[in-house]
Amino acid sequence: MLKAKKDLQKNEDLVLAPYAVKSSSSAGRVFKEKEDPYRLLFQRDRDRIIHCKSFRRLQAKTQVFVSYYGDHYRDRLTHTIEVTQIARDVARTLGLNEDLTEAIALAHDLGHPPFGHGGEYALNEMMGRFGLHFEHNEQSRRILEKLEKMSPDFDGLNLTKEVLDGLLKHKESHYMALLPFVSSPHLESQVADLADEIAYTNHDIDDGLRSGLISIRQMRKFRLWRKAEKDILEKYGSEMPLERFKSRIISRMISLMIHDVCATAERNIKKMKIKTVADVRYFNGKIIGFSAGLKPEMRRLRAFLMDNFYYNPKVAQQIERGKKLLKNLFMYYLEKPDKLPLPFRKNIKGGEAKEIVIKDYIAGMTDHYAEQCWKERKKH
Repeated sequence: MLKAKKDLQKNEDLVLAPYAVKSSSSAGRVFKEKEDPYRLLFQRDRDRIIHCKSFRRLQAKTQVFVSYYGDHYRDRLTHTIEVTQIARDVARTLGLNEDLTEAIALAHDLGHPPFGHGGEYALNEMMGRFGLHFEHNEQSRRILEKLEKMSPDFDGLNLTKEVLDGLLKHKESHYMALLPFVSSPHLESQVADLADEIAYTNHDIDDGLRSGLISIRQMRKFRLWRKAEKDILEKYGSEMPLERFKSRIISRMISLMIHDVCATAERNIKKMKIKTVADVRYFNGKIIGFSAGLKPEMRRLRAFLMDNFYYNPKVAQQIERGKKLLKNLFMYYLEKPDKLPLPFRKNIKGGEAKEIVIKDYIAGMTDHYAEQCWKERKKH
């Protein structure tokens, strides 16, 4: 039997928690459109994100190692997929809207430039010369509202206001919220944010171990690793091949973090008397988060990865090289805007500031395309 949209909305009313965002109560899109008879609003948002060019380009953008470093290290796309999987699991457990959570998770890194956080630092530095700044979450929203061109009726993807606001990790963002909120527009946004932290913490440990830049001996300093290792040894014994052993521990650590977040969220929702979406929007603080027992461990893990992985000379050298390349490329287009592709030149002629157009162009590049552009400029 075909499920029409009204049937799916009834399912939401039956399954979702009272503090979850229901598609039937969505504030809708900026530009009015004819609704799909079989898909809910947030389903369509998810589909549009997956089919846009910015999403496809994530497969050739750096997570930690540049995209050509090895076949099994995470890139920006595989990171996004892992974030989305965790976000959906948490949303389902808490009775939240999975479609909304998934759409936010899929879109959260669309605005990330090439060469990882080094690329973000480079663009932020260049924009700072004009009294501006660069932040990838804000760029993600700019892509969704303006830069993607998939419809003759509007710029951007014309997503729902709930998805667009869900990308604002900080209330003091350059972008104005479309709906009023104090700290967070809804719990689905908070879940996507925590899923991002769970995903990158664990897959960066995994990639660090795979690369040999960090060791199991170092990881055993952490209570969370020791707990996960103990659980795996009790279940499988000690004769497991090393690769499988590491994989099972990482998986167990993800599970422990997810369980902690869900249990903490349940306690907070009761303690803070969250009963509606409005309660979430007007609550001053975060409701979804790690427990008081796990927060210090997460801080220690992040500090460890920062010192031993992200700033390891083997990684830092690649990132610094990419950072320098993007700054040089920015200066090149600033001096020779006529070398920009035609659509971007038209934006400048249409009144858009040159530095913003250049930022948009470079932020959308993949690692190898940025390098190709830098090599091509020598021919002119």
